[in-house]
Amino acid sequence: MFDDHPRARQRLTDERIIWMTTVTADGAPQSSPVWFLLEGNEILVFSARSRRLANIAANPRVALNLDGNGRGGDIVTIEGTARVVPEEPPAFANAAYVAKYAEAMTRNGWTPEQFSELYPVAVRVRFDRGRAW
Repeated sequence: MFDDHPRARQRLTDERIIWMTTVTADGAPQSSPVWFLLEGNEILVFSARSRRLANIAANPRVALNLDGNGRGGDIVTIEGTARVVPEEPPAFANAAYVAKYAEAMTRNGWTPEQFSELYPVAVRVRFDRGRAW
C-alpha cells in the first residue's frame, strides 16, 4: 500500500508517532498515540496490557493516522485489521524497532529490555485501505 504515494510511505517509515483508534465496548472511538514500525503492508505496535487490547479483541477494525502539516496537507490515514501476535519476539529482539526508538527509550530511562517489559504485547495491523494527500 502507498507504493504510488512515496511521500506517505516515507512518512510511515520515518515518523515516530501514529495515532491508533480502537473502539470501546460501548462503541466509543478511543485514540492513542503509539510507537510503530512499518513492515511491508503491516504496522507493528508494542502495547502495554491495556484497554486497547480488549477493544481489539472485541472489534479488530482500527484506524491509524499520522499528524498532518497543520495546513490540511501531508495527511496519511489507514484503516486496518488488528491482531495480537503472542508469538512475536519482544521489541528488544526487533533490531529495526530498537534502532528507530533507541533514543526515545534512553530519554525515558529505559533499556530495550525494560521497554519490552512495559510494552510486552505485539499488535500487528494489516492495511485494508489507506488514503494520503
